[in-house]
Amino acid sequence: MLSKVFLPLALILFASDVMAQGGLPMPRNLQAAFDKGTRSHDGMPGKMYWQNSADYDISVEFDPTTRLIAGTESIVYYNNSPDTLREIAFFLYPNLYRKGSRRMMAVRPDDLSDGIQFSRFLVNGEPQQNINRRANGTNMRVRINPLAPGASARFEIDYSYVLNKGSHIRTGEVEEGASFVAYFFPRIAVYDDIDGWNNNPYLGTQEFYNDFCNFKLAVKVPTDFLVWATGDLLNCDEVLAPGYCERLKMVEQNDALATIVDTVDLKAGNITAKNDKNTFRFEARHVTDVAFAVSNHYIWKSSSVKVDPASGRRTRVDAVFNPKHLDYFLVLEDARKTVEAMSYVFPKWPFPYAHETVFDGLDQMEYPMMVNDNPVEDRAESIELTDHEIFHTMFPFYMGTNETKYGWMDEGWATIGEWLISPIIDTTLVDTYGVSGYERVAGTETDLPVMTLTTHQSGAAMFVNSYPKPAMGYLFVKDMLGDELFLKGLHHYIRTWNGKHPIPYDFFNCMNAGTGVDLNWFWKRWFFDDGVPDLAISNVTEQVGKKKILVESKGEKPVPVDLAIKFDDGSTEHIHYSIEIWKRGNRTLEIEMQTEKNIEEILLGGPHTPDIDKSNNVYRKK
Repeated sequence: MLSKVFLPLALILFASDVMAQGGLPMPRNLQAAFDKGTRSHDGMPGKMYWQNSADYDISVEFDPTTRLIAGTESIVYYNNSPDTLREIAFFLYPNLYRKGSRRMMAVRPDDLSDGIQFSRFLVNGEPQQNINRRANGTNMRVRINPLAPGASARFEIDYSYVLNKGSHIRTGEVEEGASFVAYFFPRIAVYDDIDGWNNNPYLGTQEFYNDFCNFKLAVKVPTDFLVWATGDLLNCDEVLAPGYCERLKMVEQNDALATIVDTVDLKAGNITAKNDKNTFRFEARHVTDVAFAVSNHYIWKSSSVKVDPASGRRTRVDAVFNPKHLDYFLVLEDARKTVEAMSYVFPKWPFPYAHETVFDGLDQMEYPMMVNDNPVEDRAESIELTDHEIFHTMFPFYMGTNETKYGWMDEGWATIGEWLISPIIDTTLVDTYGVSGYERVAGTETDLPVMTLTTHQSGAAMFVNSYPKPAMGYLFVKDMLGDELFLKGLHHYIRTWNGKHPIPYDFFNCMNAGTGVDLNWFWKRWFFDDGVPDLAISNVTEQVGKKKILVESKGEKPVPVDLAIKFDDGSTEHIHYSIEIWKRGNRTLEIEMQTEKNIEEILLGGPHTPDIDKSNNVYRKK
C-alpha cells in the first residue's frame, strides 16, 4: 500500500507515458514461422498452424528384482504437417545409461547398460532391418516409405532394457521393492513448424519436449505390487482386492484426508488380486508423456478437492510413501492445498487432470499427473518442493512448451507458483528460492540473457535463467498490472495455447493482447538484454514538513522499489513502486513526502527484488 503521508509525484509523472513500444528482436528462423503463417503477431496460432500427434498402446512387464523392463508398443503416428516425411525421429531416453552415450550428468559404472534392445520393429507391418535404423545415444532415425501430409504410419515394437539402480536421473529404483519408472518406451520426437525434427539429444540436464498424444498403458508386476501412473486406472476391480476400489471411490467424492493402504493392510498382504502377476491398465488422452511407479511396501494416503465450481469436477490427490519418511505424512495435505490454490488463486485455472500422485522417490521431478519427490527433513523445503513440482502440471504439460530449448517457460512459472503458494500452505513462509543465486552471478560472465537457449547453457547460468530470473519477470509484471489484469492476460495465453506448442513470442504477444498493454519495453529489458539489477538510496534531504528521497537505478534491469521508512516517533511507512516507474528509461526516482516526522532509517529492497550491491540500500540518520 502507498503511504498516505507522501505525494506520489512519480506516479503522476509516469502515468501520462503512452510511448509506443517497438517490436521484440526475433531470430530469422523464428521469423520464418510467422512469415509462413503458423504463428501470428497477435499471439494467436497462425491460420497455418499445425502439430503432429500419435496414439500409443504400451504394455510393459516390470520385474522389480532384476529391474528388467520388457515392453511391446504400437504407435499410430499422424502427420498433420504440410511436409512429406521420409524418416521418423525417435527418442530412446533409457539410452542415457548406455555405455558410450553422451551425457552431462554422472552415472555410476554399475548403472551403465547396453541400453534399449529391440527384438521386433515393424513399420506398417513390414520388418525394419537395422540398416534402416540409426541410433546415436538417445536419438534414433528410422527410414520409412514417404509419409504424405495427412497420412499416418503404424509402428510395432518389442524392446527391453534394465532400469538403473542408482545414478538417479529422474527415474530408477528408489529402494528394494519401490521404483519410479519414467521415459521407459521408445517415443517419436516432435516434428514442428520451427525446427522440423527435434534433434536435441537428451543429456540428463535439459528437460523434455513431447507431442500431445493418447496413451494406453498396461503394467504387469508381481503380486503384492501396486502401480500408480499417468492416466485413469481402468481395471481397479481386477487388480485390487475387494474394498480398496470402494475406498478410492469414496475419496473422490469428498474433501476428507483418507487412507487407502496403511501398514496394517501391508502386513496382511491382501491388497492386490491373488495372481502370480497382475496387469494394471491405464488410459490418458491428450497428454505429453506417461510415467508409472511401483511398490510393495508403501502406504497410500488420498484426498480430493473440487477444482471447477462450474462443473463440480474434482481432482483426487495421492501421497504414496515409505512410512519411515515422516515428512511425507504432511505431503498429502500440502499437495491438496496446492491443487486447490492453483484452481482458485494462482493461476486461478481449474486443475486440468483427474488425479495427481506424489510418489516418495529419489528425485525432484514432474510428469503428467505424477510427481517423483525425494523425502526431506526441513518442513519449508518439503512444502516448496511439493508445490513447485505440482505446479508444473500447467507448465509444461497443459501448455506443451519446449523445455529443452526454453527451460524458463516452465521452470519460471513453477518458481513463481512456489513463491505464491507456499505462504498459503504455511503463512510463516517467505519463499525466495533462487533470488540470492541470481544476485551472486548477475553481471558476471556466466550471466546470460534469459532468451539464451537452454541447450547453450549449463551450471549457474542455466539455473538462474530457468528459475529465478523469469519468475521475477512474471512477478514484476503481475505487480505492475495488478492481479485482475495480469490474470486476464495469463488466461488468454492459457486458453489460446493449452494443448499446443507455444514459443516465447507466443507468450509475449498473448500477454500484450490479453491485457491490452504493450509490455515489450519490459520483455526486452528483462528477457533479451544484458544488465544487472542495482538500486541505491542516493540522497535524502529533510526540511520542515517536507522530505525528499532520491532512489537511483544504477543497473539496467528494471525492478520494483520498496522502501521501509522508520520515523523518530517509532512509526514505519512502506512505499512501493512497480517496475513501471522505469519504463521511460529514466535512472532516478524522486519521492517527496509531506510529514512533520523526522526520518531515522530507510531500508530499500524486497524479498523477490534482486540487487547486486546492497551496501547503498540503507540510510541511517547520523
